[in-house]
Amino acid sequence: MTITADQPALAPSLLSARPHPAGHERVEVVRGARSGLVMMVAVHSTRLGPALGGCRLWHYDTVDEAVADALRLSAGMTAKNALAGLAHGGGKAVIMAPDEPLDAARREAAFLDLGDLVGSFGGSYVTAEDVATGSADMAVVARRTPAVVGLPEADGGHGDPGEYTARGVHSALLAVLPRIGVASPEGLRVTIVGFGQVGSRLARTLVEAGAVVSATDVNPVRRAAVEQLGATWVSPADAHRLETDVFVPAGVGGMLSSAVIDELDCRAVVGPANNQLAEADGGDRLAARGILYAPDYVVNAGGVIHLGSPGSSREEVLARIDALGARLDEVLALAEAEALTPSRAADLLVARRLAS
Repeated sequence: MTITADQPALAPSLLSARPHPAGHERVEVVRGARSGLVMMVAVHSTRLGPALGGCRLWHYDTVDEAVADALRLSAGMTAKNALAGLAHGGGKAVIMAPDEPLDAARREAAFLDLGDLVGSFGGSYVTAEDVATGSADMAVVARRTPAVVGLPEADGGHGDPGEYTARGVHSALLAVLPRIGVASPEGLRVTIVGFGQVGSRLARTLVEAGAVVSATDVNPVRRAAVEQLGATWVSPADAHRLETDVFVPAGVGGMLSSAVIDELDCRAVVGPANNQLAEADGGDRLAARGILYAPDYVVNAGGVIHLGSPGSSREEVLARIDALGARLDEVLALAEAEALTPSRAADLLVARRLAS
């Protein structure tokens, strides 16, 4: 059944009339009473604790397309939280953005609606910011439910997790360098696709370390920031073809399609974007081309470690994030020992954690 977002009404749970997707515990899709926007929460697993995962505001052509994204992302959060050692399962929220920009009043209404939806899960799902949402939005959610993290620091919250995600990506990237025969970031050629909160921070760190950074973004306005940093702007359409040492997907998911993988000219892929592999065999295709792939849900866990570590000091959180390089090294060592791709080795470690 395909349902478009402009239909006049949705039942409280669009999925109640059909089985929940295999592997998911609960999925709810509603139209917000205040905003009129379609939104959903997908809880993949609470085996390790309450599901934790952010809310993204994005445009989709149909509800089914948005639900599919929520399902993929929530399953990815289970894996991410498990390998990060957090007492959380995986979940995700998605708000379907309308064609026109949201004004302040409707945006507030949307996140009040989201708060009601999250609250209906009774604490089994905890939301946070994600693509196109921020800590100010989470403050609105908090007016309706306590099951939210990433509130503004002024409100006693964690603030924007971008700094912590970028730090974890850097730790993972450093762990990969010896495996591609590189001694240090100095002179390392890095191509970053996506120059938002995480990509820009990672670029700055690498430029300061002497790396040769090329970067791009679907928003051409960010070209000035790229060049001001001392990096080289490249066309979004051509970035994956650029000869480089490390390719960094830092935008939305699904970038590594079969066509893109066939055209990559790099030695390793290490990036923060969720669900980078567009097809299930993407990890196999990368391995067949001799490209080392660092599984995204290991690499990008810095932000969720920051959000999912209540009561920990900043020093303790940073130590856990800096240990992501060692965790990635564990994944890559298992892959070598068991003759697996890194993706399959990471999945095996997740299964072991969930089973234990």
